[in-house]
Amino acid sequence: MADGGDGGPLRYSVISGPTGRRQWPDEVKARIVAESFVPGVRVGDVARRHGVLPSQLTTWRRMAKDGHLTLPWESVGLSEPDFVPLIVEEDAAPAEAAAVPSVAGSRMEMPIEVVVGAVVVRLPAEVSVARLSALVRALAEASPR
Repeated sequence: MADGGDGGPLRYSVISGPTGRRQWPDEVKARIVAESFVPGVRVGDVARRHGVLPSQLTTWRRMAKDGHLTLPWESVGLSEPDFVPLIVEEDAAPAEAAAVPSVAGSRMEMPIEVVVGAVVVRLPAEVSVARLSALVRALAEASPR
């Protein structure tokens, strides 16, 4: 039996619920933020339901609007992107062929240009499909509706 030094019993307190700083995975933050963007929903209600301070949820919402937090596709009303097959024709007219940049006498592949609203992103032709897909997804999610 424990005693408090004066012969009496010690008092113990049990603290329930979260204490200290919590680490929220980005997937959880994104799901909560997406829920807060539903028309007619109040930020304070969503924050209370998930045990988050309204100011923290507002910060996460700002992160999403600035493109630092990626929201799930279904939350913004989009479906997974589909890719259209690309057909490259080798039969270019002589004037068009002369306009293609060259490096040391060999033809250099044309860069990829992605345009979303006022944003233009130019990528080298050898960019991976995974990186291009992630870029298109991020641009689509960050573009204003």
